Amino acid sequence: MTNLEDLPIRPDLVGQVPYGAPQIDVSIKLNVNENTHVIPESVALKIVEKTAHAAIGLNRYPDREFLELREAFANFLGHDLTAEQIWAANGSNEVLQQFFQAFGGPSRKAISFGPTYSMYPNIARTTSTEYKELPRQQDFSLSADYVAEVIGLEKPDIVILCSPNNPTGTPIDLDVIDAAYQAFEGMVLVDEAYQEFSTGPSAISLLAARPRLVVSRTMSKAFAFAGARVGYMAADPAVVDAMRIVRLPYHLSALTQVAALAALDSGEELLASIPQIISQRNRISAGVGKLGLRAYPSQSNFVLVEGFEDPKAVFESLLAKEIIVREVSIPGCLRITAGTEAETTKLLGELAILLD
Repeated sequence: MTNLEDLPIRPDLVGQVPYGAPQIDVSIKLNVNENTHVIPESVALKIVEKTAHAAIGLNRYPDREFLELREAFANFLGHDLTAEQIWAANGSNEVLQQFFQAFGGPSRKAISFGPTYSMYPNIARTTSTEYKELPRQQDFSLSADYVAEVIGLEKPDIVILCSPNNPTGTPIDLDVIDAAYQAFEGMVLVDEAYQEFSTGPSAISLLAARPRLVVSRTMSKAFAFAGARVGYMAADPAVVDAMRIVRLPYHLSALTQVAALAALDSGEELLASIPQIISQRNRISAGVGKLGLRAYPSQSNFVLVEGFEDPKAVFESLLAKEIIVREVSIPGCLRITAGTEAETTKLLGELAILLD
């Protein structure tokens, strides 16, 4: 059998491995920031009905511009957005990939502030875009002056700001985003995958008169729609036109479109779990504090916990108890998704035993 090393793969991909978190079948999955609340049966039936009706016409290509779905996203986001300001793809990662295809590439440079989402360098690499991750400030925060100074020194073409940030849960103030935008002439993308769990304002409020600003979102987290793979963004119509240049034809299937429309139509029911998730997030933060650990303040659906002498050993011990959390590249830390009340109870109980 031929090995990967035997193939004439692109030189910059030699030695690379596929991205992905462990997919292990355990009872309590708190490692990839999914919404652990299942979709209500009434909503699931609505989605099944819509997709079944769409299946009859699967001999035809889907609506290439998916304007009905874009209009629905615009209505959901508000801020007087129109369908022409919305784009969508198969998960927010594909939105990011198309964004890099349009605005990155050879001789282009992207920067972000880490620790942050580990897919950014992967997407940059696959689009032949130079990528540099600059350190965040104390407690993983960012100030307007610091961000502007770094942009002035690095002279990038793209700046990515994750807010709330993954894996730290740290929000970014709007004045920081505006400072980034004013600091150079390139593109600013604010990744708001976890915005629905935050009490802070969205960068969508800054879009007016800022044609180089892009705000990406996902249905994977708050909408409990990770398996459907639907991400979207809001931006100036010209940016959307740029995305249309690089997208593959008919990239969003007819089934994906109708499923997303059904989910948006049932948004109130799907988003009803958010207060419960926030409650469990805060409960995890308080609970680990009582165990002598430190929980970083989070505005997302997860908590970064610091203070483990051997994070890998704790990860393995929890896994043996049917609980999976996320190992991260931050010394002494683990990232824990906020699950259901029962899952939090089990997690905190097992951590107490391990750390006793």
